[in-house]
Amino acid sequence: MPRFRKTRKHGLAFRLSLLILTSTTLIFLAAFGYNHYHSRQLVLKNVQEVAMNRAQSVVLQIETRLRSVEGLPRMVSRHLENKLVKEDLLLSLVHDMVASSPEIFGASAAFEPHAFDPARRFYAPYYYHAKDGEVSFVQLGSESYNYFLWDWYMIPRELDQPVWSEPYFDEGGGGILMATYSHPFYEMSGELRRFRGVVTADISLDALVVEIGNISLYKTGYAFLISRNGAFLAHPDKERIMRESIFSMAAASELPELRTIGRKMVQGQSGFAAVNSVHADSRSLLAYAPVAPAGWSVGVMIPEHELFADVRSLNRMVLVIGAAGFTLLLLVVVAIARSITRPLHSLVRTTAEIAKGNLEVELPVVRSNDEVQVLTRSVDEMRLALKEYIADITETSRAKERIESELKIARAIQMNFLPKHFPPFPEQPAFDLFATLESAREVGGDLYDFFMFDDCHLFFSVGDVSDKGVPAALFMAVTKTLMKGIVEQGMTPADVLEKVNFELCQNNESAMFVTVACGILDISTGELIYSNAGHNPPVLLRSKGAPKMLPMPPGRVLGVLEDDIFINRTIQLSPGDRLLFYTDGVTEAMDNELNLFSEDRLLEEMADMTRAEPRQMVEQLMAAVHAHAAGADQSDDITMLALHYKGTSALAKNTK
Repeated sequence: MPRFRKTRKHGLAFRLSLLILTSTTLIFLAAFGYNHYHSRQLVLKNVQEVAMNRAQSVVLQIETRLRSVEGLPRMVSRHLENKLVKEDLLLSLVHDMVASSPEIFGASAAFEPHAFDPARRFYAPYYYHAKDGEVSFVQLGSESYNYFLWDWYMIPRELDQPVWSEPYFDEGGGGILMATYSHPFYEMSGELRRFRGVVTADISLDALVVEIGNISLYKTGYAFLISRNGAFLAHPDKERIMRESIFSMAAASELPELRTIGRKMVQGQSGFAAVNSVHADSRSLLAYAPVAPAGWSVGVMIPEHELFADVRSLNRMVLVIGAAGFTLLLLVVVAIARSITRPLHSLVRTTAEIAKGNLEVELPVVRSNDEVQVLTRSVDEMRLALKEYIADITETSRAKERIESELKIARAIQMNFLPKHFPPFPEQPAFDLFATLESAREVGGDLYDFFMFDDCHLFFSVGDVSDKGVPAALFMAVTKTLMKGIVEQGMTPADVLEKVNFELCQNNESAMFVTVACGILDISTGELIYSNAGHNPPVLLRSKGAPKMLPMPPGRVLGVLEDDIFINRTIQLSPGDRLLFYTDGVTEAMDNELNLFSEDRLLEEMADMTRAEPRQMVEQLMAAVHAHAAGADQSDDITMLALHYKGTSALAKNTK
C-alpha cells in the first residue's frame, strides 16, 4: 500500500478567496490603469489647447500693437516721397506721429548724409515721450552716435523693405530698451528711385516685459518672449532679459531638446513639446507660437506635476476606496468559502485514513443534498472498490513476477544458444569474426551462428524471425538448431536453406517465417559461396575501395512454401576484405522524428573501416545506430556479424 507524505497546503477556502481577490484586483488595476492613462491624455489635450490659446492670445496682443505702430511710419514715408517737405513740416509730421500714438515711444526721420541739408552730414530729428509725459525733441546723429551704422538704419536700406530691428538699448535716443520699426523712403525721379532715409517708430519693451512677466498659469507656469536671434525679451527671471538666449540657457543646462525647440521658435514655427524648465526646475510642457511682424516668438511653460495634480489626487482617492472595498470583499468571500468547505474537512480527514491504508474507516454522514453528499458517496464506493482492486492487484503482481522471472530465464537460454566467445577460432589466423545481438524486448527473434564443419570451411548465418517476443525466440531457436544440424560436408548454402525451409514448413500453424543470409567460406582459398532467403544484402568492404552492397541471389523467406528452391552465388575474397551481415534493425532504426538510419548511412559509416577489426567495426556501427536513435525506443532487434578475411599468408605465417 503506497504511503503519502503529508505536506502543508493552503485550504480550499484560502485558495478560493485568493483566486477571487486576485481576479478582482487584476480587473481593478486594468480599469484603474486605463482610467489613469486616458485621464492624463485628456488633461494633456485640454492643457495643450489652453496653452496654445494663451500663446496665440499673447501673440495677437503683440501683433496688434506692432501693426498699429507700423501704419504711421508708412504714411510719413509716402508723404516724404511724394512731396517736397520743408523742415518745419517734417518736424511737425514726426511730432504728431509721437503725440497721436501712445504705443509709440519715439519717432524719427533719419536721412542719408547731406540728403536733407547739404551742409549737414547727420540729420535725424527725434521726438519721444519724456518722463514727465511731454513730447521731447533731440537731434540724432553725431560722430559718437553714427546712426548710419545702426541696424535700424542699415538693414532696411540693404533689404530695401521695412523691418523691425532686434531689441536694443538706445543710449542716444530714448535711453531705454526698445525695438524700432524702420520704413525706408526714396527720392523719385521718373521710374528711378534713390534711397534717402528711413522713418522710424520706437516702442518701449518695458511694458511688454511687465505684461508677459505677469502671465501665470496654474501655480508656477509662466510665459516668455524671445527675439529672432533667441535672446530673451521677457522672462520671469529679469536677470535673463537681454543677457541670455534660449540657446545659451540650453548649453549651460545641458538640455539639447531645449536647443531644438529654440531653433524651431526662431524659424517661426509653432508647436507643443515636453522639456525641462530651467526656471521652474521641473519637467514642463511648452507651447510656442511666432510673432510674425517682428520675427519674435512667444513661449508658454506649464510644469507637468501641476497639470496632473488633480489626476493624482483622484487616483489616491480611488485607491483608498478600492482598498476598503477589497477588505470588505475579503471578509465576505472568506465567510462564504468557509461555509462551503466546512463539510469537506471531515471528508478530508476520512480520506486521509483511507490513503494510509485503513479501508475499514467509516465515512461521515452528510445530510445536505448537494455535491458534497455525492462526493462522500463516491468516496465510499471508491473505498469498497479499492479493497477489491488491492486483492486483485496482489494476485496480478504475483503472476507478473512469475512471467518476468520466466522471461529472464528465456533470455538467458536464448543468449546461450548464440556463440559468445570471441575470437571464436584463435587457432585459425586466416580470418577473424565478431557478432552481437541486441533485443528490443526481453527475448527477440534475431539469430546468428558460425562454426567450422571441417578444417577449411566456415559456415555462418544471420536471420530475422517475423515476430517478436517468446514465439519469435522459440522459432529462432528451432531455425538455428536445424541449420547447425543439417550442415555437412559437400552441402552448399542453398542446400542448407532448402532443407531448413522444408522442416520449418511442417506444422507451422502460426504462419511464422524467418529471413536468412548464410555462406560457406573456404579459408584456404578465400572463395565464399552464399545464398539468401529474403534477407538484407550484406556489405562488402574491399581492402582497397569503397563499401558496397553485395548482390544477393533471389530467394523467399523460410517457413512459407516447403518446395522453394534457393540459389547460390560465389565471390572471391582477397586478403584484407571485410564482410558485414546484419538484420533490418540496423537500417530501419528510427529517431524521434521517424527518420531511418538507412543503407546509405550504413555505407557512409563503413567507409573509414578498411583497417578496423570485426569487433571494432560492430561496436562503432552500434554506437552510430544508438546516436541516430537519440533516445527513441528501440523498435526492432539489432544483429550484426562482421568477418575479416586475412588470407593464406596469415595462415602460412602462423604455421612457421
